[in-house]
Amino acid sequence: MQSNQPKARLFPVSLRDFLIFFGILACAIELCFLLRMADSSDGFASPIFVLAVLLISRFTNGYLFGTLAAVCSVICTNYIFTYPYWAFDFTISGYPLTFLTMFCVSIVTCTMTSKIKQQERLRVEAEKDKMRANLLRSVSHDIRTPLTSIVGATSAVLETEGLSPAEQRMLLEEARDEAQWLIRVVENLLSITRIGDERAQLDKKPEAAEEILGEAARKFRRRFPHIEVIVTAPDELLFVPMDAILIEQVLANLLENAAVHGRTVRHIWLSVHRNETCACFTVRDDGCGIPPRELPRLFDGTLKRSETPSGDGKRNMGLGLSVCMAIVHAHGGVMRANNLPCGTEFTFCLPLTDKGVCQS
Repeated sequence: MQSNQPKARLFPVSLRDFLIFFGILACAIELCFLLRMADSSDGFASPIFVLAVLLISRFTNGYLFGTLAAVCSVICTNYIFTYPYWAFDFTISGYPLTFLTMFCVSIVTCTMTSKIKQQERLRVEAEKDKMRANLLRSVSHDIRTPLTSIVGATSAVLETEGLSPAEQRMLLEEARDEAQWLIRVVENLLSITRIGDERAQLDKKPEAAEEILGEAARKFRRRFPHIEVIVTAPDELLFVPMDAILIEQVLANLLENAAVHGRTVRHIWLSVHRNETCACFTVRDDGCGIPPRELPRLFDGTLKRSETPSGDGKRNMGLGLSVCMAIVHAHGGVMRANNLPCGTEFTFCLPLTDKGVCQS
């Protein structure tokens, strides 16, 4: 079983790859026919078929169709587009060297293109593994700490006699807050797992950006009523292809980070606007800002733990932001953060078309 797996990766067969192979090769042959009708010389066939091999190698998986394209290119050049036409002729002056060179160029092109694609796949897999490792490292303490607080608060209520109703309420509210935090950590974990699963597909549908902003702001106000959220949107409805649940989670993470880590935050401005081919979402606050040394690694999940005013040490900004970056990248978007004279601004842009990609 294991010995067959590398061969399957090197020589995969799929209908998609076959159609690409057949379509590009057919176009090359048709183009050569058109050029032969316009010009009596035969020198155009070789470079056209080398280009066809390059394109087939680029857009198909493995070595199979690229190698087949190289062989078919040599055969077509000799049989169809070299005089005498529609016949093999191995006696042409310089033929062995010319066609051997063309075949070698085609094979090398196919091999190099396939290796580049293979290296890119390995790079992407390595980045996913790094992201998972960072996520597990970041979340280990985040899960343990709220569970300890929940057990401690509920045990105090159950085992301590003589607690006043106010004291019991305070402990139960603490347990509820810790449980809510734990739920959000688990939601972040599920989002990362879903994005990292190649079989899972984002449920992208055109959604009104204003509604996503409004829903995120509404949920945030319930948890942080002391912080004013100002929502700004264009007069004209802006529809953006997105997985609404995941993008709402991005906004929720950014809003919560502003509230928890901004410390002095009293206002948060939540807005969206159209920028050429992308929709740009912005979360801006009037808090204390981000330490400049943390900006370069803000989204990779490697930030050290930062203490909240209560000193519990459980609020890890890096985890939520790494999840945000992963979700935005999965949508073909970009994300950045910068400090303002008073506060911090996070911006992420999503393409306005399903296949579009925003430039950083």
